[in-house]
Amino acid sequence: MYIKDVISEIEKFAPPAYQETYDNSGLLVGNKDEKITGVLLSLDCVEEVIDEAIKLKCNLIIAHHPIIFGGLKRLTGANYVERTVIKAIQNNIAIYAAHTNLDNVKHGVNAKIAEKLGLTNLKILSPKKQLLKKLVTYVPVTHLEKVRDSLFEAGAGNIGNYDNCSFNISGIGTFRGNENSNPFIGEKGKISNETETRIEVILKPLMKVAF
Repeated sequence: MYIKDVISEIEKFAPPAYQETYDNSGLLVGNKDEKITGVLLSLDCVEEVIDEAIKLKCNLIIAHHPIIFGGLKRLTGANYVERTVIKAIQNNIAIYAAHTNLDNVKHGVNAKIAEKLGLTNLKILSPKKQLLKKLVTYVPVTHLEKVRDSLFEAGAGNIGNYDNCSFNISGIGTFRGNENSNPFIGEKGKISNETETRIEVILKPLMKVAF
């Protein structure tokens, strides 16, 4: 398993788009293509955490609070932030932070705190805006159901209390492929007129679809 594989799983649950503008979540130090030797979890990543990672032979630290909030102008070891980053780099240890994006997701940190406190009738007081995206694609009528079902299975088309939501328009599509094309319908170099359906669905950030 690689560092990028762990990052991918974290960001499926807490997409980076949910972090606040002042935040600096994500991979802060290290190479995402490195193989993982061990993972250490922490609230904060300071020098002592790096020492523990070295002792346990962990080359990935997942922290809640990012050790780097603003831009570092120099790395001289003048403060604990610089010393932590230098030690991580020297020992080939990656540092990843999931902060406000993990706070903001529906079942994230704040939801767990509320659960522990026994709170009820929960709601998001300040929901993130402009996170939903619209996907538009054009599909031959022969493959309409297959493509639409794949979109729904991947999580697209969820609006409030409804799922499998889509908007569909039928029409005639025209196209002509050049010598480098590989058309699914028609022939390269010839104008094709095909009956197609335009599918529109709402989706969340980082949703992946495979047909």
